[in-house]
Amino acid sequence: MNRTLASRVRLATLAVGCLLGGASALAQDAFRIAGIVPLSGAWGIVGENMRRGATIAFEERNNRVLGKPIEAVWEDTETSTQVAVQKTTRVLARDTHTLFGEVSSGSTLAIMKLTEQRKVPQIITLSADDRITGADKTRYAFRTSNTVAMENRMIGEFARRQGVKKVYGIVSDYQVGRDMWASLKADMESKGIAIAGIDFTPIGTKDYAILLDKAMKSGADGLALIVVGGDTVTSLKQGGDVGLAGKMKVMGTMLMDETQGQSVGAGGALGVHSTLRYHFTQDTPRNKRFVAAYRAKYGELPSQYAGEAYDGMSWWLDVVESTGVWDKEKWVDAFRNSVRNDSVEGAKRMRACDNQAEQVGLFGTAVAGGAGQPPVTMKVTETFTAQDLFKPCQ
Repeated sequence: MNRTLASRVRLATLAVGCLLGGASALAQDAFRIAGIVPLSGAWGIVGENMRRGATIAFEERNNRVLGKPIEAVWEDTETSTQVAVQKTTRVLARDTHTLFGEVSSGSTLAIMKLTEQRKVPQIITLSADDRITGADKTRYAFRTSNTVAMENRMIGEFARRQGVKKVYGIVSDYQVGRDMWASLKADMESKGIAIAGIDFTPIGTKDYAILLDKAMKSGADGLALIVVGGDTVTSLKQGGDVGLAGKMKVMGTMLMDETQGQSVGAGGALGVHSTLRYHFTQDTPRNKRFVAAYRAKYGELPSQYAGEAYDGMSWWLDVVESTGVWDKEKWVDAFRNSVRNDSVEGAKRMRACDNQAEQVGLFGTAVAGGAGQPPVTMKVTETFTAQDLFKPCQ
């Protein structure tokens, strides 16, 4: 190689090194978080509440982590798994440090494959499918909220404590709904609660009158209503027309909260029993600070979607900060073995075996709200310990 060529090679190598060095420095000019949530469509209100909760987590630390500003980009999945995958692929092509989302378990499971490929930590604060931290778990996906299994155990134990003898099921006809019913049915039967009947109904059903009539005439004193999205509002509104909650104990997973109560109205909401991911009345120092900050910014009380989003994101950012380094693998290792003693719900522990947060479970009943509360407010009536709800890691 002549001197001229050798000199050119050295200059080219130096230039590449400078570019790579510059890229490394650029990667640390901000902590980039991509929020992949529905901001429109059937679950748009859920995604917007999640964005608000996460925003409070950013602001409580002055929008900084590891000495750099937090740069949050929010992508609307339009309540579509296909769109969620497309937008996740796009944001992961950038230098993303954390991915937050999704709402639908189907969408979450799909984008988990992408975050695993790109080795980007993913924080999940809503999707409940057991496969997320079970059969399809990955090193990079963490769930800081409830699983289907723990919510079913709460419903079954609530029914037992309330002396329910026989349950009828009305369930959305999709895979997660069928899986939830199979698990709940087995749990109910193990507690000596009989199953009076089951109807699987298509998502988007407009007329629940016949199904509700069958349930009320079945001899059951409990109704497991496992429906999603707009079907929750439709079924409970029609249930209110026939006084459903006064004739049967109506219960389900995330079936009712203050947001749903506003849409359903008091006639169909009051007396409905539901699992809760979070509630603004939780008496912990962190929750009081969160509620105050949320009300000051948004002029309303936080929903369960906002509360869980705040809690998971705040926990994650605190752990990242504690490592003191820009290394995703070290963040993941630290989070897998972390304990959150001051979460909005008390203590939470991340299980290294499955990246699932072990935590208490809340169950509530819709009642008329008092002064300063929404017209329909959830009253927390049962709190289940982590030992009640989680099986030991295998």
